[in-house]
Amino acid sequence: MILTTLGLMSGTSLDGVDVALLETDGRQIKAFGPTGYRPYGATERGLLRQALVEAVNLTAREARPGVLREAERVVTWAHAEAVAAFLAQHRLTAEHIDIVGFHGQTVLHRPERRLTVQIGDAPALAKAIHIPVMHDFRAADVEAGGQGAPLVPVYHRALAQSLQREGPIVVANIGGVSNITYIDGDSTLIACDTGPGNALLDDFMFRHLGQTFDQDGRMAAQGTADEAWVTEALKLPFFAARPPKSLDRNDFAALRLGDVAPADGAATLTAFTAAALARIVPLLPKVPASWIICGGGARNLTMMRMLREHLAPATVEAADALGWSADAIEAQAFGFLAARGMKGLPLSYPTTTGVSMPMTGGVIARP
Repeated sequence: MILTTLGLMSGTSLDGVDVALLETDGRQIKAFGPTGYRPYGATERGLLRQALVEAVNLTAREARPGVLREAERVVTWAHAEAVAAFLAQHRLTAEHIDIVGFHGQTVLHRPERRLTVQIGDAPALAKAIHIPVMHDFRAADVEAGGQGAPLVPVYHRALAQSLQREGPIVVANIGGVSNITYIDGDSTLIACDTGPGNALLDDFMFRHLGQTFDQDGRMAAQGTADEAWVTEALKLPFFAARPPKSLDRNDFAALRLGDVAPADGAATLTAFTAAALARIVPLLPKVPASWIICGGGARNLTMMRMLREHLAPATVEAADALGWSADAIEAQAFGFLAARGMKGLPLSYPTTTGVSMPMTGGVIARP
């Protein structure tokens, strides 16, 4: 049975809400629909940054002390507005959509404590948009001892099946955190977080220049990376650990560059992300033949250049070059995962999150 799903994603870059329509049976992609985007305003983004700070002290998934309650309300209504605008723009109604996949906003990810927290009120969202909403995708995996991340590998595999190219293929998503999916034929699927994505760079740009990100990698292109700093940072135990493994957005927030020019700082943090991605190669079964980059990092020309240098002779290309939507892949993925969850299909596997057996997940909130 083919479902029409609407995937929603608000990632660790804190930039806004991505929306994507997908037709799928949960195994294959039958058709891509339009995509949309609702940016967070400066006040909303500031509230979410504050929520990330306060979430460090959470010990229960359901707790919403202090600013977290207001942040959850803001996230919920931003998603409701994103859906309403998307449906209106494309002349769709709630009846056209079978299920919405709602990831929410991650504010804390501590799988070693069996704790992952995504804020967003799914029952309120379902009532506001009049469509069933699947949410809480990560909890079952984490409760069963898995990392709860990354969850997009099953969607990356579905995308890669259409390429008909020799493997191994790696799909790398560079959002706030970077993660990879290693695909070699139909049977080998390995995934993990690899290190910082855009989070350190975005935070640096905001602190020093009041900009939310490095547009096209222009600032980094003007600077010189501190390779000694990058080498030292890569000595952290995380980078030597084998997959599966996952990160919280702020796991590397304690790293400090010191007093550097903005261009040099941007270049160094961009180089750190690229080098961290390359660091996973020796930990994979085979050296990948090709890399496909999606997420915000695919728009950063300096990061793409550094990746090509680190990963040669493998090919490195942006997802858009293949006709994929680099910016909306995660939103599409959560629409895909919603379809899989409705059918009881696995969302995660021992080789993607470290869980002991394939796990389905997700909870449905109805209008």
